[in-house]
Amino acid sequence: MAYSYEPHYFEDFEEGQTFESVGRTVTEYDFVMHSAFTGDWTELHTNKHYAEDEYFGERVAHGPMTFSLATGFVYRCGFLERTVLAFLGMNYMDIPAPVRMDDSISLDMEVIETKELSSREDSGLVVIDTTMTNQEDTVVFEGDMKFLVKRRD
Repeated sequence: MAYSYEPHYFEDFEEGQTFESVGRTVTEYDFVMHSAFTGDWTELHTNKHYAEDEYFGERVAHGPMTFSLATGFVYRCGFLERTVLAFLGMNYMDIPAPVRMDDSISLDMEVIETKELSSREDSGLVVIDTTMTNQEDTVVFEGDMKFLVKRRD
């Protein structure tokens, strides 16, 4: 059930636990806002006529924008609301296909590791494997995200 999760503390996460995000449609506004925020106005993403003559035949999302959309889905689910202390990075990230304007995307997540940290009594490590797909079930993003999550105590 998407978008109805309660905040989870470190103790609430279990390996094998899954989550599913709601979907959303990527718009031209998303492309423009990403370019404006980052300063990346690469024509492949921002010039319709240029992009039509390039490899994908149309504008496609920036790779970092695709990653940002994935992190937004994780947070939007609510299970890290007020319990996440830090995003610690990723062991891997792949973008096997582009996100195109008007794609409807969503994210499937699975907890693949929970680990107590001897250096932290207030939190633990939670690693979540993610797969983002579009409306045709084409995988457009994969990666594991490492989070430092508060303990309940």
